[in-house]
Amino acid sequence: MKLIVGLGNPGKEYENTRHNVGFMVLDQYINNNDWQQKFNGLYQIVNIEGEKVIFLKPTTFMNLSGLSVVQVSKYYDISPTDILVIQDDMDIEFGRYKLKKNSSSGGHNGIKSIISSLNTEAFGRLKIGISHDKNKDTISYVLGKFSKEELATLKEQYQVYNDIINSFIKDGIDKTMNTFHF
Repeated sequence: MKLIVGLGNPGKEYENTRHNVGFMVLDQYINNNDWQQKFNGLYQIVNIEGEKVIFLKPTTFMNLSGLSVVQVSKYYDISPTDILVIQDDMDIEFGRYKLKKNSSSGGHNGIKSIISSLNTEAFGRLKIGISHDKNKDTISYVLGKFSKEELATLKEQYQVYNDIINSFIKDGIDKTMNTFHF
């Protein structure tokens, strides 16, 4: 069993914001509105090529994402190595991504919460670059909406993110990290 977590903030006011790219990737991957509410989040269980996969969007707001992740992982007895978290990353150029495991939060409060709640850094991460506009404070920037041009670029990248998710489900984080570099 695998757990794929998209990070973001709940509510219409946060739709299409940089901080919600994790929610956006899951929404386009799942492509339906059959989300159920439990575990302080919205979730779906899908069988993909014989593997049961839980998709989770924590509704705790970003800074408390770990509360939702730990509830699901404990309930279904999912090992941290079978968890992939999709997050935004200001230190990566927009249009690029990085796959990681066993690394620090890098200052990302959602990841800090997950590390603290799971008491480990041993989960996989798909870090999606959102760049950083040094002329704006961090909170305004990450909670700012993507431009139309950025949304178009993101839409073009969804297939790569889908391929990464599928690889993680089938082969785990190590093989996925060796296959996808950008």
